[in-house]
Amino acid sequence: MRRNVSIGMSWVALLAALGTGSAVLTRMARVEAAGVQAPRFEVDPLWPKPLPNHWLMGMTIGVAVDAHDHVWVIHRGASLEPKEVYATANPPAAECCAPAPPVLEFDQAGNLLRHWGGPGNGYDWPDSNHGITIDYKGNVWIGGNGAGSNQVLKFTQDGKFLMQIGHPKSSQGSNDIRNLNRPAKTFVDPLSNELYVADGYGNRRVIVYDAETGQYKRHWGAYGHQPDDTNLGPYDPDAPPAQQFRNPVHCAELSHDGLLYVCDRTNDRIQVFKKDGTFVKEAFIAKNTRGDGSVFDIAFSKDPEQKYIYLADGSNQKVYVILRETLEILTSFGDGGRQPGEFYAVHSIATDSKGNIYTTETYRGQRVQKFVYMGLAAVTKKDQGVVWPTRR
Repeated sequence: MRRNVSIGMSWVALLAALGTGSAVLTRMARVEAAGVQAPRFEVDPLWPKPLPNHWLMGMTIGVAVDAHDHVWVIHRGASLEPKEVYATANPPAAECCAPAPPVLEFDQAGNLLRHWGGPGNGYDWPDSNHGITIDYKGNVWIGGNGAGSNQVLKFTQDGKFLMQIGHPKSSQGSNDIRNLNRPAKTFVDPLSNELYVADGYGNRRVIVYDAETGQYKRHWGAYGHQPDDTNLGPYDPDAPPAQQFRNPVHCAELSHDGLLYVCDRTNDRIQVFKKDGTFVKEAFIAKNTRGDGSVFDIAFSKDPEQKYIYLADGSNQKVYVILRETLEILTSFGDGGRQPGEFYAVHSIATDSKGNIYTTETYRGQRVQKFVYMGLAAVTKKDQGVVWPTRR
């Protein structure tokens, strides 16, 4: 049995939370009066199937879907607590359990197909892996956000090492073109075979490389500015928008029409660029969110126009459904908790060809969940935290 996870809130509560006036009310009224619809999802509580060998996932830090609708996950086995890995003690303290290999591949039924990863010859595996991408050729890319993780790695789907860009403990800052600094996530453009890197937890930029040779192409910061590593201080939702990205720059996803959507996580905003770094627009999501920020990761709906963005918010424990053209939030699902359909630090998000959503949870969440696409439903409510898009 699946559980319906669509939620909303009253307009009265929304307006009280926003502290906004007639302009927002008018736009909200137009949305409902126009009979706007949004995708609806239900959680599949039995996906994936249990792992073999008494394996457990630690902080589950990345998810991607390949051309065969296989779901790839990367996690941090070292984050498991000692009592979760009794089987690894010498001598074993109990039958259960042990960390699963870092990279896991599941089929649509939730069966584990392949597993690999970790240190090896010829490359520098990150101390704290972060993010996974399957490019249009089927290659697997990972990054890392541990101290001194200044590289991204490229593998085949069987785990054969292909290429490394950057070297550990070598970063010279956000304008160093040879090294990264705790890169969060990657995306490969199938038209140009260019690798876009959200870089990251140490740097404050998007940087682009040739995905075959590793040759540097270009980079930029917020609003298309040259990146600057000056300390921005604590995030203040009432201050003017920061003119630089704030760590971490957490995702960089390219749409079919050539727009790059960047997760400026702790600035609580999405910024949109052309491929050359020209700034297009931005939107703030749950702008009063402090702490870990609201804009963790995004995925696009699978219709040809990619009409919707799904945004994972690991602080407010929900997934927003956003109209991509305007960056307006239509609805959301999820809440904090341990039950199916709830989240503890929803971190990464991906979609398959059928429109289903997959999410991972970091910290003590330690899982991947599947949300089954159930078609469109009328939008009658909106969630708190909406700040309408702006252009510069």
